[in-house]
Amino acid sequence: MSWKSSYEKWSQFNDLNQELKNQLNEITGNEKELEDRFYKNLEFGTGGMRGELGVGINRMNIYTVRKAAEGLAKYIEVQGDIAKSRGVVIAYDSRHQSPEFALEVAKTVGKHGIKAYLFKELHPTPMLSFAVRYLHAYSGVVITASHNPPEYNGFKVYGQDGGQLPPKQADELVEYVNKVENELVIQVADESELVNNEILTYIGEQVDQAYLQALRSIGQDKELIQSVADSLKIVYTPLHGTGNIPVRKGLESFGFRNVTVVKEQELPDSNFSTVTSPNPEEHAAFELAIQYGKQNDADVLIGTDPDTDRIGVAVKNHVGEYQVLTGNQLGALMLHYLLTKMKEKQTLPSNGIVIKTIVTSEIGREIAKSFGISTLDTLTGFKFIGEKIKEYEQTGEYTFLFGYEESYGYLIGDFVRDKDAVQSAVFAAEVAAYYKKQGKSLYDGLLDIFAQYGYYIESLRSLTLKGKEGTEKIAEILNTFRQNPPTEIAGLRVAAVEDYQMSERKNLLTEETTNINLPKSNVLKYYLEDGSWFCLRPSGTEPKAKFYFGVKADSMEKSQELNKKLQDDVMELVRRM
Repeated sequence: MSWKSSYEKWSQFNDLNQELKNQLNEITGNEKELEDRFYKNLEFGTGGMRGELGVGINRMNIYTVRKAAEGLAKYIEVQGDIAKSRGVVIAYDSRHQSPEFALEVAKTVGKHGIKAYLFKELHPTPMLSFAVRYLHAYSGVVITASHNPPEYNGFKVYGQDGGQLPPKQADELVEYVNKVENELVIQVADESELVNNEILTYIGEQVDQAYLQALRSIGQDKELIQSVADSLKIVYTPLHGTGNIPVRKGLESFGFRNVTVVKEQELPDSNFSTVTSPNPEEHAAFELAIQYGKQNDADVLIGTDPDTDRIGVAVKNHVGEYQVLTGNQLGALMLHYLLTKMKEKQTLPSNGIVIKTIVTSEIGREIAKSFGISTLDTLTGFKFIGEKIKEYEQTGEYTFLFGYEESYGYLIGDFVRDKDAVQSAVFAAEVAAYYKKQGKSLYDGLLDIFAQYGYYIESLRSLTLKGKEGTEKIAEILNTFRQNPPTEIAGLRVAAVEDYQMSERKNLLTEETTNINLPKSNVLKYYLEDGSWFCLRPSGTEPKAKFYFGVKADSMEKSQELNKKLQDDVMELVRRM
């Protein structure tokens, strides 16, 4: 079907939503714009869909949301009446049209007689994960585009364990969504009728209270917090998202009393008007928080993204400036503290396990190893960590202790099965309290960890290549590295190559090949003879090729130098392709 026939179908539809009809009228005659909106369906992938808001099949709007919800309803119907009665929990964030889209999901699945639980107001993604488990629902949906720009929104699906759907179930769901032929004529139920028939239930305080109670279970040392509760100064910014109330309540319930919230970023704002990007991974998002930090002489600055699954933390360095920690650094601090306290209390299980992704720092493995704890690597994406938590819960082979990824996502308590910035915020505050008690900052604590385990430095470079040509170029880069792997980088021999598409690891020094027991993925990882590494993968959500780098040396200066050399050499190889 050409884009023109898709466009005509929409333009000739008499009952088209008035706002979308106005948008369509505004761009009529602009062929390039019309083609972009109608040349393909907004892709529904393994995690759901994400895209720009607006009219067209390649945009987020009530019709494409209904299509996704209709596919989910068909998927649940096949599972039987018990699945339908268990139903779907629906949450949404502070983005444009999030509440409207969430209601459309409830009305669409409700039309099929599937129970819908809808949060009354915006809530973090991890609380959706918790609610699915707490309410014994069969599925969950959150309307969010995480930390994308304001013009984006998305539709993210969760399974009955509260985790994002694993590949097999996700593929089945995608099939049902793709089978929906005409998004414009999907039937939806009436909201009041669904409420009267108890098919739609609005979620109140009960779930929030249950989550807060579960949150308290991750605390390790109440007396420690009490001893510095007044003197530890925290600045928190929700970056206009969903974190404001749950994070503040969480900090309060842990006993932290000296918390200042960045007023300009406290309330939900769909335009995220005080930041270029509402992403705590980007240091610019902390500009206002740093101003507050300087005014209050704060010990720690905490920022959460719009759907409160990612967290950034900034601390004072030795020249008195606030420095945003990397995701790997914060992970190392939290993990080291957790294992230290569990060992002190003799609650460290002999079969404990830390789960991280293949592009997350190796310092986590070294920390865990020093406590006699195993570490497992998964593919990039927290759904793979959630999948392993579920597996170990069923088999009892390991006891989950901590899961994290370099992109600022962490999980301590497995009552949630996705990265949780509410948990991370209160836990990071407790780690700050631990060092405050010793007369140290979080930055001092990080240097202590480096001195003990080695100076690990990681970095990320992205190459944005848009459109069809860009997609082809990214594929060419991966293919060239796969077919002609470098033998030496940064003056060091390449010792091993892991090819996740071929599911094999080859030791280039011994010629030995071993299998990789992870789902197939177009990812390559190269290990150098000194333990340094770099990894290549195409982004799953953006037109980018991502290059990850990790090094370790016996001083910060040497690590920084080696990291720069590794980056420069790899990117020069890419430039020549």
